[in-house]
Amino acid sequence: MSSESKKSGSNVEPLRATRPCPECGRPSAREHYPFCSARCRNVDLNRWLSGSYAIPVADDESKADDEDR
Repeated sequence: MSSESKKSGSNVEPLRATRPCPECGRPSAREHYPFCSARCRNVDLNRWLSGSYAIPVADDESKADDEDR
């Protein structure tokens, strides 16, 4: 490889803009996107697997069923 090809490769734009890590706020890393590290990625996965994240539902599902009819 010549030094010219190395220089032209450094001007490649990233596929997506860096965003803050949803766990700690540091800039995200390409290999762990959207997280900054494997640790933050695993913390988020653990929250999903333990049930800490939940999708909200209606308080009284019988009322929700009656409204649909």
